[in-house]
Amino acid sequence: MSDRALVVVRAGILTTVQDQGRPGHAHLGVPRSGALDGPAAALADRLVANPVGAAVLETTVDGCALRPRSAVTVAVTGAPCAVTVDGRPRAWGAPVLVPAGALLDVGPARAGLRSYVAVSGGVAVEPVLGSRSTDLLSGLGPPPLTDGAVLPLGSPGAPHARVDVAALGAPPAELVLRVTLGPREDWFTASALRALTTRVYRVSSASNRIGLRTEGPPLERAVFGELPSEGMVLGAVQVPPDGGPVVFLADHPTTGGYPVVAVVRATDLPAAAQAVPGIPVRFVAVRRR
Repeated sequence: MSDRALVVVRAGILTTVQDQGRPGHAHLGVPRSGALDGPAAALADRLVANPVGAAVLETTVDGCALRPRSAVTVAVTGAPCAVTVDGRPRAWGAPVLVPAGALLDVGPARAGLRSYVAVSGGVAVEPVLGSRSTDLLSGLGPPPLTDGAVLPLGSPGAPHARVDVAALGAPPAELVLRVTLGPREDWFTASALRALTTRVYRVSSASNRIGLRTEGPPLERAVFGELPSEGMVLGAVQVPPDGGPVVFLADHPTTGGYPVVAVVRATDLPAAAQAVPGIPVRFVAVRRR
């Protein structure tokens, strides 16, 4: 068996393999998937000299622990957390050498939700439809990590980045999402649209990779009929019968029957990956481009 592999010692609450996802398959009912905090995942890859889009690990809340079978370089980005190798502290946000057989421990998030672990060579599980991403909605890609699982690694490339530590922004204390109203804003009352764009919502603990759920003023419908299922896009703000806006994230369904009141700018979505339950959410209306 190749020694280019990682042994999962502690899988954590939810650790998945993610890359840039599998766009272009919505007509087959396949979500895009991919890393929720794309910039953090891309930075981790750059720090270990992986090619663009190499697969990384996305942890949720409590990190994970891994033991490489050969010496590797790793980088942890995203949610700030403690990083240790055989119990010794190592840098977060910088390349770290992990000897063969040593235990890399990625600790719980100190702020935010999701950390990204890039390993030199990338996680080389078998791709499905051109992506190695775990899709929690459709079940495509590798399953979430479990204790004892073994992950193959690709061959390392050029020497890793020569940096002491990367400049990284802190996870948000308040989530501000710029939205373009529509396509179904006419299904809601004027007071509902004012509430959406002026009132404060909060991140719900029911949020996941499929959607960021919010708690706050319910949006009153002006149209009470049923809407035939129609295509859904990344960042769509769908409103189910309880009136609470749901922002669709990477594993969102490709169709839906609840009205979409607005769509979030794609550049604002990575921050949603790090939004912990309870923090304020503000929807700010912007003009169509």
